[in-house]
Amino acid sequence: MRPILMKGHERPLTFLKYNRDGDLLFSCAKDHTPNVWFADNGERLGTYRGHNGAVWCCDVSRDSLHLITGSADQTAKLWNVQTGAQLYSFNFDSPARAVDFAVGDKLAVITTDPFMELPSAIHVKRISKDPSEQTGESVLILKGPQGRINRAVWGPLNRTIISAGEDAVIRIWDSETGKLLRESDKETGHKKTITSLSKSADGSHFLTGSSDKSAKLWDIRSLTLIKTYVTERPVNAVAMSPLLDHVVLGGGQEASHVTMTDHRAGKFEAKFFDKILQEEIGGVKGHFGPINALAFNPDGKSFSSGGEDGYVRLHHFDPDYFNIKI
Repeated sequence: MRPILMKGHERPLTFLKYNRDGDLLFSCAKDHTPNVWFADNGERLGTYRGHNGAVWCCDVSRDSLHLITGSADQTAKLWNVQTGAQLYSFNFDSPARAVDFAVGDKLAVITTDPFMELPSAIHVKRISKDPSEQTGESVLILKGPQGRINRAVWGPLNRTIISAGEDAVIRIWDSETGKLLRESDKETGHKKTITSLSKSADGSHFLTGSSDKSAKLWDIRSLTLIKTYVTERPVNAVAMSPLLDHVVLGGGQEASHVTMTDHRAGKFEAKFFDKILQEEIGGVKGHFGPINALAFNPDGKSFSSGGEDGYVRLHHFDPDYFNIKI
């Protein structure tokens, strides 16, 4: 399995996202400029210029027409995917972190970081069909969780919003009223910051990765813990295969600790686990720094990883991957 090395960022990668058709890959990094690539050959199609801070997260609409990005410059921006034109900018009083389009692309959830005296918050915005009619007002603002909210995604039928972050608690909110419906159990839940969250293809369950060196699989409605995957190092990124029962975890130490450890190159690997049996089935090495972002192509036949080293590595699976037996 030869990876395609995609160099388009000068700074560490933060997020990767495929569009629904699986032909485009969007990458965000700390260098202010999200990129879009052809997902089959890794050719760069274009960039989205306009942010002047690290871009933490992005999401693309179902029809691949619009892109939303959340950035440390205290804005979340809407873009025209095809032309790269900025359509709208949502301005906040603190850095924007996670962004996620609702099913139907009429709503988006945006989280903002704690900043000065401001607590972290989850904002629900209405997205207009016509960009010229777009307004910045929030349909709903949720406050409450302590610390940074690293991820917020929509639950089934857009009825709920699932958030997770620094306080290691997963919360499910009612997206109409803003009421807190469920919290993950302290005993079974993560012990440290939740760094990443990824939904299954059918939206029935989701996976969280944490600095406590584990990833956990949860039921999206009842918030029951289904599985736990344990590794030797903090997990920065998680993804689930839409095709097979495979879970992939990416991680490594904090960037500040990297110099204290092994000097051999390409030590950082994406580890594959059997989703059901919770056993490690393989790994893909190659990055020169911790893996910060992972994404599976919607067809399940390739995946990409983004690292602290500024590279995106695109892997098309060999035929024997599809017959791994435990």
